[in-house]
Amino acid sequence: MISAVKSREASLATPSDLSELATKEISASLTGLLADVFTLYIKTKNFHWHMSGPNFRDYHLMLDDHGDQLFAMTDILAERARKIGGTTLRSIGHIARLKRLDDNDADYVTPEDMLAELREDNKRLVVEMRQLHATTSEHDDFATTSILENWIDETERRVWFLFESSRRG
Repeated sequence: MISAVKSREASLATPSDLSELATKEISASLTGLLADVFTLYIKTKNFHWHMSGPNFRDYHLMLDDHGDQLFAMTDILAERARKIGGTTLRSIGHIARLKRLDDNDADYVTPEDMLAELREDNKRLVVEMRQLHATTSEHDDFATTSILENWIDETERRVWFLFESSRRG
């Protein structure tokens, strides 16, 4: 049985000049980040679909944009893990086991609470990306490091928009 498992793992091992340790650490972190991005994507779309109130149109459109940004990250994250010789998510159950962000299944959430929750989740995503950035930098994985820099900026922009949209002025 062990030889069959090793054979399957070997068949998925994309050649890479990164060390085995780098591949293991980076691909595991990419996969964890991917689980959180999918979680945040679904939550963002949930709130987009269930938005109500006087600012409905603005919030609805903003969350649609945010959802598009998050979804655009998913394939790049998964393929990056594969390009360096790792594996990635395989199922919804896999996402559920790895995700660090909470779901929100409430029947009703106020628009203010939606924006606050998404703001905090995006802030956590920035922290995760900065930690992964440190790991990729340490292992000289310049391509992943570069991708993360753009996503950190994009995620900080979402935090800013969510913050400013929820201010009382």
